[in-house]
Amino acid sequence: MGIAIISHSFSDTSQKYVIIGCVTKGINSSAENPKCLTSILDMEADEATMASQTPKIPPSTRVAVVGCAHGELDKIYETLVHIKETKNVSVDLLVCCGDFQAVRNPNDLACMACPVKYRKMNTFYKYFKGEKIAPVLTLYVGGNHEASNYHLELAHGGWVAPNIYYMGFANVVNFAGLRIGGISGIYKSNHFRLGHFETLPLDRSSERSCYHVREFEVFRMLQIAKPLDIMVSHDWPQGIYNWGNTQQLLRRKSFLRDEVAVGSLGNPAHTKLLKVLQPKHWFSAHLHVKFPALYKHSESKFTKFLALGKCLPSHDFLQILDIPCSRERNYSLEYDKEWLAILRSTNHLLTTERRQVTLPNRHLGDAKGIRYDFRPTAQELKEIDDRYSAQDNPNAYTIPLNFKPTTKPWDEKAHPHSGRSSGYVENPQSTSFFEKLGISDIISDYLAGKHFVCSPVVQMTTGGPQASGEKTEENARNPEEIEILDSSDDGEKAAGANKQTNGNPEEIEILDSSDD
Repeated sequence: MGIAIISHSFSDTSQKYVIIGCVTKGINSSAENPKCLTSILDMEADEATMASQTPKIPPSTRVAVVGCAHGELDKIYETLVHIKETKNVSVDLLVCCGDFQAVRNPNDLACMACPVKYRKMNTFYKYFKGEKIAPVLTLYVGGNHEASNYHLELAHGGWVAPNIYYMGFANVVNFAGLRIGGISGIYKSNHFRLGHFETLPLDRSSERSCYHVREFEVFRMLQIAKPLDIMVSHDWPQGIYNWGNTQQLLRRKSFLRDEVAVGSLGNPAHTKLLKVLQPKHWFSAHLHVKFPALYKHSESKFTKFLALGKCLPSHDFLQILDIPCSRERNYSLEYDKEWLAILRSTNHLLTTERRQVTLPNRHLGDAKGIRYDFRPTAQELKEIDDRYSAQDNPNAYTIPLNFKPTTKPWDEKAHPHSGRSSGYVENPQSTSFFEKLGISDIISDYLAGKHFVCSPVVQMTTGGPQASGEKTEENARNPEEIEILDSSDDGEKAAGANKQTNGNPEEIEILDSSDD
């Protein structure tokens, strides 16, 4: 079945968009033909409108989206090359929704949180050392099976290999007329309100906690005022399954039934971001299943959600879309001015403490007279322009191609499981980024052993009410903030919440027999 250009006109909105109708099944080698499907988003469309109108195609950027990569870079890139050679369809950008596994050597592999039997070197190390080059610009967020030590070198984003860019804990970048936001990791309530306390070398606990989403990154993303075209995450926004074919999802992933029933499946912080940021598209992975949904914000505004599976035979793991974009397109990856301003203005709120953190909110701000709204002002945006010499310079925000290896790649003579978690290594990309931005790199300084004292604006709590009568984390909290269902890190859940009947979906050994 060939690739088709399809226009979807939904019956409850006049918005039209054009996509490339290709869902690519997993292939064992480049010689096998991937199965392409002309049906993309399994949503009800206004067939009469589709038949009677010829859509006017706007300027667009062609994006390939991948679910969980699980280190299978060769197969993913082979698939894209195959589609280009056989269908004459090339892409401008590849977006991966986590579990990328940027493993450079056995030391990195030792830091990847998964059972030892699933730890494989795969082929990223070849791209890291330049033996292979990614054939398309690749952008990804982190998941819960990653080389966590390497990601900590680039906590705010950077090149992990030539032409492959990691978005860090959270980020916003621009490419070819598209504004793309991303947030890495998965949700765990017992780490959500803590600082980034992990140190190197990682142990079995911290190699997992370091990829748990923190409220601080969510707080930063909530300061974004300008629209996003794309949002990328690993786990799903909580409740998004109610906006697609839920029964089909449960037929394929029956172990999710209890979580869906009580409404606990997914990340509540992502739901907050979905409602506030209202991106045009939201891409996720994690549950190893294709699931499209159309989230309705208002009568005229929607977010098109798409989750994809993992890179295996007979899995829907890759999809190509033409996404409308601005007419002025720069095909280099660029920093986002608004995001840079947010990083500068909120840097004093970042903490490495292993205690609960209360971030500024309206109630705390009114009581103490502190700033709680960090949406950039005109003056803050001008300061960013000045720092990047952006006046009359269209390339001022282009991300420099400054990748440099910070360790030796795998010597194939060594056993893949011979490594161990290593100590801190300074990454020159992070150093130059923070020097340009004019703020301290708190994460890198902390990992290097430098002491950091949290800003007094950030209130800490360690237990019950304070004797002084000062507002605690609980009674000072903004009632609009995200409420948390408590769960422990070992998979035990609070009664009636987040129950999992067939194992923990966080682990790689999810039963996917229904997909095969």
